[in-house]
Amino acid sequence: MAAPTKSRISPWASLLVLPYIALCFPSFYNRLTPTLFGFPFFYWYQLLWVILASAIMLVVYKKLKS
Repeated sequence: MAAPTKSRISPWASLLVLPYIALCFPSFYNRLTPTLFGFPFFYWYQLLWVILASAIMLVVYKKLKS
């Protein structure tokens, strides 16, 4: 009897796809409003994802390390 195969990709690692999907379609966030501290949406949305992607990578690292 063959042993069940294990998935090589952890569900935690699949979270790393979120920043890619969120920034993959510029037509979604290519606009001026709403502004935040005078910055158009286009810029602060991307900057927000830099911070979020770092947090996601930290969570995935901690979960996969243990």
